[in-house]
Amino acid sequence: MRKAIINRDTLETKIDLELNIDGSRKISIDTKIGFFDHMLKAMAFYAGFDLRIRCDGDLEVDTHHTVEDVGLVYGAALREALGDKKGIGRFSQTITPMDESLALVAIDISNRPYLVENLNFKSDKIGNMDTQDFKEFFQAFAISAGITLHIDLMRGENDHHKIEAVFKGLGRALKEAVKIEGSETVSTKGVL
Repeated sequence: MRKAIINRDTLETKIDLELNIDGSRKISIDTKIGFFDHMLKAMAFYAGFDLRIRCDGDLEVDTHHTVEDVGLVYGAALREALGDKKGIGRFSQTITPMDESLALVAIDISNRPYLVENLNFKSDKIGNMDTQDFKEFFQAFAISAGITLHIDLMRGENDHHKIEAVFKGLGRALKEAVKIEGSETVSTKGVL
């Protein structure tokens, strides 16, 4: 089983995270940001992960530190759980609809972290989460996990639907990219 446990304790956040990428969708998320919890659950569900996150953050300031630090810890856990990455599919892309919204998500588990996105929202907040923090999550997650992540929000009207299509799409892409397909490292360099 490919698993990781990461604990991070700073002056801004205290995070305990357990990840099993070969799980059975046992998911428990509590960041105290309802909409963020909803998105993290969707992402883990569609990835097929077991995921437990407990976060106490300085929400009296705003949602930024909690969201970014969860991205850092989640990414670090994914990197650790993948180990040497031997045999993984590495690449994946999905196009995911959510009602009127459509999102393309493409990933390369390459150890070359990079984020390209075109996330734009009409609202400043969804629930009690600042919409500008979605980019911060994806940036922190990609850097910490060592993945190249492209998010193309192709269309959409409703901000909830738009970002939910992205999180579901990322979960679906991760499920395929982490799947063991053989015993060799999928790289012309021989390492990832």
